[in-house]
Amino acid sequence: MKKRLLVVAALMAVGVMAVPASAEGEKIGIAMPTQSLERWNRDGSYLKEQFEAAGYEAELVYSDNEVDQQVNDIQNLISDGVNMLVISAIDGEALNTVMDEAAEAGIPVIAYDRLIMHDAVSYYVSFDNYTVGTLQGQFVVDTLDLDNAGDATYNIEFTAGDPADNNAGYFFNGAFDVLKPYIDAGTLVVVSGQTDFDTVATAQWDTQTALERMQNILASYYADGTQLDVALCSNDSTALGVTQAIESDYAGSNSVLITGQDGDEANLANIVDGKQTMTVYKAVANEAVVTLDLAEAILNGDTVDESLIEASAWDFDCAYDTESYETSEGNKCPSFLLVPTVVTANNLQEALVDPGYYTMDDDGYLHPTA
Repeated sequence: MKKRLLVVAALMAVGVMAVPASAEGEKIGIAMPTQSLERWNRDGSYLKEQFEAAGYEAELVYSDNEVDQQVNDIQNLISDGVNMLVISAIDGEALNTVMDEAAEAGIPVIAYDRLIMHDAVSYYVSFDNYTVGTLQGQFVVDTLDLDNAGDATYNIEFTAGDPADNNAGYFFNGAFDVLKPYIDAGTLVVVSGQTDFDTVATAQWDTQTALERMQNILASYYADGTQLDVALCSNDSTALGVTQAIESDYAGSNSVLITGQDGDEANLANIVDGKQTMTVYKAVANEAVVTLDLAEAILNGDTVDESLIEASAWDFDCAYDTESYETSEGNKCPSFLLVPTVVTANNLQEALVDPGYYTMDDDGYLHPTA
């Protein structure tokens, strides 16, 4: 992947980037949820760069986490005559009208990272979202050696994501399914008793909301010095708030195991500083590559199935899945699912720097390359 990005950049720099005939005059509309979360800036940037490097015109819009604005933004993209829509939905169940309009205009739609619950969606490109959660849960199991805990018990609290985000349930369920046997056995104890998704969810993945909720939990259940061992956070923006609450309001003296997802710069700094324990990194540069190759195949009228993976010769793992996701009851959505990576303080160089996703300062802090 690093080699591909560097070659594309070099060709563009000297003005000799070959433009495939199929890309000439074709426009791609890219709709992202918000610029307030670091990861969506990376996604939008990578997608736009990949499509433009391949010769397409790419129009990128962000919708400030406002559903009505995203509907308007997508309608404007349709009016602008895009040939393809790549959409990461703010709310996967709130785009019915504009999806109908895309279908009527004959514009294929790729649901990017977040599934859209409408049959106008042609394909879904994402990471294996349930696996993201299982990686977080298994990290807790392995780090605390829960299988050999004996009579030891550990206290855990959960912070999940946005209920409007279809992925949030997969993240939470993946983690909870791994940890539930230990909760049932009494090895893990949820002192607050808050274990259902709706209770632990965080609207819009908002850092401040996660911070305030964790402050309330600490004040209500841990103010007497009760030890908190694990804060299972579904992503980095919520982990950032939870970490801040623990730093300011936790009465205990132990280090709390804190999970995350995305590899946001501030969270990677917290990992370097020992404040956050891990994050699950999803290489959005690779997700953009899959989306480009898929879009090209659709626009060229090629058959799209697992053969795309073989033909593209990607240097990363990706699976073609026709069973896991549905845009409506009984309507399976063919999906290309990439594999996420666990990142800790011990593998920052190998997992993030060596592939070219981040650079590292002399002091060990990381910065995204795009």
